[in-house]
Amino acid sequence: MGLPQLGQRRTPGLRRQEVAQLAAASIDWYIRLEQGRVGVPGTAVLDAVAEALNLSEAERHHLHLIARGEAPLPRHVPAPASESLRTLLQSMPSTPAWILDFRFDVLAHNTAAVALFGPGFAVGTNTAEPLFCDPGARDFQLDWNRIAREHVGNLRANLARHPDDPRLKALVTGLRQESRDFAVWWDDQTVQERTNGTKRVMHPIGGVMTLCYDVLAVQDGSEQRLSVITPADADADNALRSLIFRQTKLRAVN
Repeated sequence: MGLPQLGQRRTPGLRRQEVAQLAAASIDWYIRLEQGRVGVPGTAVLDAVAEALNLSEAERHHLHLIARGEAPLPRHVPAPASESLRTLLQSMPSTPAWILDFRFDVLAHNTAAVALFGPGFAVGTNTAEPLFCDPGARDFQLDWNRIAREHVGNLRANLARHPDDPRLKALVTGLRQESRDFAVWWDDQTVQERTNGTKRVMHPIGGVMTLCYDVLAVQDGSEQRLSVITPADADADNALRSLIFRQTKLRAVN
């Protein structure tokens, strides 16, 4: 659980003070909660206790019922990209495209996306983390300030919809600690929904390219987004086609 070692335990399980620490509550308040002397506790507090105790969804539901007399709001359970979306990605061999969830985690992508962003662009990676934490991102994204700020605005909007998502909260906390720019823009309440635009990139092989990007919502309640890159001019089109051809040959060899 990431807690300091305090010597041998007489009984298994967490001590009260450890549960309180993990739930970000005082030990006195937690004792009163156990004894039913805090009135009606808030939903966020109960979710923090449930998370500290590693409760299952059924146990979390029961905790809310006995503590508040009402069921909690259902948690969002991220779903993988559907088979039809994966087929759609592969049907666009000359168009870099990928699927993100509301945390900016990559759920699926096609070969063209790897050709543009490199082999590190993989399922399970997060697109926001390298944008703010990898110094090379500023060399690649020539419009870094605008693109990075768009990411901040989108993450804030997503957190408002999913305030209790532990993965999203941890991502925001980590980026605020690792990136001064992220922290400043986060604190100025930047909010926006990034849907389309143009940007310039400096590819190590393809050179400078001006690209159009579109972000399309997947209308199935999954909070997933389909991101697509298209060339903005003939030079970018030729460079992108060359990169994709090269990546396809590499895949065939491997």
